Amino acid sequence: MRHIVWDWNGTLFDDQHLVLEGLGAVLDAAGLPRVDLVTYQRMYTRPVQVFYERLFGRAIGPDEWEALDDLYHRGYREALAHAALAADAELALRRAAAAGRTQSLLSMWRHDELVPLVDRLDIAAHFVRVDGLRGTAGGHKAPYLAAHLDRLPGGVGRDPAAVVVIGDALDDAAAATEVGAACVLYDGGSHPRAELEAAGVPVAERLTHALDLVGIA
Repeated sequence: MRHIVWDWNGTLFDDQHLVLEGLGAVLDAAGLPRVDLVTYQRMYTRPVQVFYERLFGRAIGPDEWEALDDLYHRGYREALAHAALAADAELALRRAAAAGRTQSLLSMWRHDELVPLVDRLDIAAHFVRVDGLRGTAGGHKAPYLAAHLDRLPGGVGRDPAAVVVIGDALDDAAAATEVGAACVLYDGGSHPRAELEAAGVPVAERLTHALDLVGIA
């Protein structure tokens, strides 16, 4: 593999507790009980609207979904000061660079909030491209990954077989499969490990372990 596409939320960025805070704000407003991490992992899916419908036990229309998504992001944002990079994120980024791999970042977090956060955490220099969400929230990652690869400098994305996606969600694996890239799933909290292992791709307990699994020493 000569290029790594890193996921952000739950992978490089250790934000699972922020996700629960943002979700908690939504559930509080709806008069529903908050959920713990085990329940979140058991019920989480994409599109995220389907996940909310599982929690609410009913259908959610487009206008309500937009309002819920805004409420989630406000709750997440309020807790943002308490989050940091994953324990070995910087080590993994440096190690991949030292091995001669190019790296980019693709997140389903809002682009205009992602970029300053990556800058603040002082890791932007590791990436040849950073893309966050510019369209409708909560959908599948595959079309965004395809667009991200098309926009990578130097034509590196024209050969998906030379690309590995490292992320924490089943949707990362589905997106990688759809574009023809490899994938390693990181056990970062979005799903129970057994579900990650059932996806048919390698599963890592650390980001540096993910590099081991694709032969990046």
